[in-house]
Amino acid sequence: QYSLMLPLLKLTLVLIAKSVFFGGRIGILAQENIKDDPHAQGSSYIAASYVKHLESAGARVVPIHINRTEEEYEKLFNAINGLLLPGGNVDIEKSQFTRAARIFYELAIKANDASDYFPIWGTCQGFQQLTVLTSNKNLLTLTDTKAVALPLTFSPGAQNSRLFKKFPKDVLQSLSEENITSNFHSWSLSIQNYSSNAKLKRFYRVLTTNTDGKKEFISTMEAYQYPFYAVQWHPEKSPFEWIEKDGMVHTLSAIKATFYTAHFFVSEAMKNHHQFSSQSEEEKALIYNYQPVFKGMNSIFLQNYYFD
Repeated sequence: QYSLMLPLLKLTLVLIAKSVFFGGRIGILAQENIKDDPHAQGSSYIAASYVKHLESAGARVVPIHINRTEEEYEKLFNAINGLLLPGGNVDIEKSQFTRAARIFYELAIKANDASDYFPIWGTCQGFQQLTVLTSNKNLLTLTDTKAVALPLTFSPGAQNSRLFKKFPKDVLQSLSEENITSNFHSWSLSIQNYSSNAKLKRFYRVLTTNTDGKKEFISTMEAYQYPFYAVQWHPEKSPFEWIEKDGMVHTLSAIKATFYTAHFFVSEAMKNHHQFSSQSEEEKALIYNYQPVFKGMNSIFLQNYYFD
């Protein structure tokens, strides 16, 4: 096991060294607190597992607060090198999370059109949010996918996609054969709804699918012309969440797959050259200014960061 993990450690150290000089400041968008959360402080949160996920591949995390002005978001956009839209449980049409996501999405479209490479990653709710932002519709459908681990069904040619083409063969094999992708969602984008919507079909390439036994849904996709990536499953959960629940997988192959997703997105962010106006501005913006709250071993999120 140690010999297997050594190349990952070396890769992480290289990425950390590079991030000092290149892009590596990734924003994670906060969202409204979960109702009846006994640990809640302020008005919003970020699950710490997303922070650890990016940090494990050499990134520094900048929390993006909700309820800020467009001017504040644009200033922050020009200082960070990528954006992660996390999982959660908010209204993906009317929430403050959605408002901020839309602003950053539109800024990213504009930047990429101007050859300013800016990547976005969506996980679970983030995946769903991207579908709404692209199509201007909520095309999600109910699936029986709450707390289940599944293998990925790769679309033809998907292993040569931007996202997967540098994954080692053993990782791709594990993803396709083992139940190692954690699914914790009730809503999905069905192949049927994707195929019937011209905007989505033109914008996103389907990389993997899954089924709940009745409906086939998209589990991984990437945009054709933009560095936007979305997974309906949770790569961050395997190494960083520990609730005893169906769908949670902590095998070495699951953790290895997790790392390569983080490594890929951080490497995408390193293609961007946005930066803060000063070191002091950057220091004030980083996640290190906040302390995560331990929520207990029976919580779906082991630790949360909370914000006003």
